Amino acid sequence: MMGARVTRVFTNFNLESRAHREISKVKPSAAPRHPTTAPQDYPAGFQEEIKKKDERINILLKDVYVDSTDPPAHVKNESRILPAKPEEHRLTKVGHFGHLDIQTISKGKISVVEALTILDNHHRSPQAWTAERIAKEYSLELKDVTALLTFFIPFAVEIFPPKNQKALNSR
Repeated sequence: MMGARVTRVFTNFNLESRAHREISKVKPSAAPRHPTTAPQDYPAGFQEEIKKKDERINILLKDVYVDSTDPPAHVKNESRILPAKPEEHRLTKVGHFGHLDIQTISKGKISVVEALTILDNHHRSPQAWTAERIAKEYSLELKDVTALLTFFIPFAVEIFPPKNQKALNSR
């Protein structure tokens, strides 16, 4: 309780003169405005010029023909959502999980199993499984295949035999 009283005394000490001193300080001025944001002085007949019709533009607009067709009736009834562009799919090349496997995949993409198979085939016989052949067979772009073969390295588990058998058996 005593601490609050002491704190209040120091916060209220000379409060009025501190407030007057803060108010009387010179305030920083605002940065000058850019000329494009300054209010524009338009000519006197500007509003009238906007509202009057231009015959030359009317003649040009009469030459414009717009033809519009409504979407099919079955699309209108489905909450006004237009159908998306159909994607091209291809069948997957490998799969060992039966009904859990992905059956189709978008062109230009591969599954993880296919990526590992591609890397394994290329590692075993790089002359047969070139980047061009892989790109053609899996419907991929050549730059993506070369990046895959260059930068994607699958995990490899290596077990090193212990150098000293005694250290292992000493437990």
